[in-house]
Amino acid sequence: MIGVGLLMVVLILIITAWYFEKSEHDKRLEQIRIRVQVNGIRGKSTVTRLVAGVLQEAGIRTVAKTTGSAARVILPNGEEIPLTRIGAPTVIEILNVVRQHTNEETEAVVFETMALQPNMQVAMQEVLIKGNYTVITNIREDHQDVMGETLEEIADTLSLTIPEGGTVITAEELPHIRERLRKNAEARGSKLVFADPNMVTDREMEGFSYLSFRENVAIGLVVAELLGIPRSTAMQGMYNARPDVGVVNLQHANWHGKKIIWAPLFAVNDRESTVISMDTLKHYYHADAVRIGILNNRYDRADRAMRFAQIAAEDLKFEHWITFGAYEEQVTARMVELGVPRDRIVNLGFSVNPSFETIKTTVASLVDGDVGVLVGLVNIHTPQAELLMDYFHDQPDAPIHSREDAWNHYHPGIETLKERMASRVSKNMDN
Repeated sequence: MIGVGLLMVVLILIITAWYFEKSEHDKRLEQIRIRVQVNGIRGKSTVTRLVAGVLQEAGIRTVAKTTGSAARVILPNGEEIPLTRIGAPTVIEILNVVRQHTNEETEAVVFETMALQPNMQVAMQEVLIKGNYTVITNIREDHQDVMGETLEEIADTLSLTIPEGGTVITAEELPHIRERLRKNAEARGSKLVFADPNMVTDREMEGFSYLSFRENVAIGLVVAELLGIPRSTAMQGMYNARPDVGVVNLQHANWHGKKIIWAPLFAVNDRESTVISMDTLKHYYHADAVRIGILNNRYDRADRAMRFAQIAAEDLKFEHWITFGAYEEQVTARMVELGVPRDRIVNLGFSVNPSFETIKTTVASLVDGDVGVLVGLVNIHTPQAELLMDYFHDQPDAPIHSREDAWNHYHPGIETLKERMASRVSKNMDN
């Protein structure tokens, strides 16, 4: 009986603590007038950063949070704090971010959704964020084990984060899926706004230092429009936003007299996103460049290896293919079966265990013109891929955000203005 009584006391204490924690959390959220939840399948982290950049550039004190393996809290001045975790990620960490990093001066929060399961999607909106703006970047076939087998079912799951009487913003390109999102929004008294990628001009896209997608930029522009932020301010804010760790930064090298453009698309792991990424990449190289794809396969990703073998053969008409890592024989056989000439496939994975010089020489030999585009696909971690990543990491055009002085290059314009004004005030006082 003593044990049961002690258990009841502990349970009551936990419930009481949660009640007070939740009450304080609700009070903090009620003081924040703009609460944006970023949901979807692809592009969530990037869109979170872009939207936060828009708000910060407009002088709106904003706290943002990205998730994933490189989770960050982005402060109102643009500085970032890595999110330290003990154990696996949990949606409850939103409570800690709000408690530790927001105050009475915070005007906006932009939080990337962490949830996958339907019940957690509900908790993110109804309990943790209570967003009045929800972004659903897109609907893709992923996480079918918890979100649903079809695009329609996945759309319904993501719709669980739609607010009551709020606004939903999406760049989803399929009209019938967009219509489903609209009906789900209307059922909650919210309106759906389509972020049309065509609203973003070529000149505006040229301002980004990394491979950017019109869909993501369009979402940032729609948020700005809804909040009355000038387009020029919104674009400058997105340019100033520090890119996510997973973004694609194009780099250049000269290997044995051949100009090589390096595009690491390792983090793109579904067919539709891969095709879209390659379509976007076309704007960064001339039509006569030789395209060389790297299928980088891990032993624990057999299904993905075979899926990308099919994508490579049917959707990506590259001039040459190189296999890294595992399943080289199976991947090669599948690609040949689907019509890729065997002499267009070079095995440089575990069957060879090449040096970096061997990889470099092989790539250069495949370029029969002046320029080659080398595209990394499927997975990140194999010894061969890491040789390439290490090489480009040490090059002069390595992405700025990987450098220790990154903060000097990514600074919201509003903060720069404040620093100049503070400096002038200080000088006037000294005089």
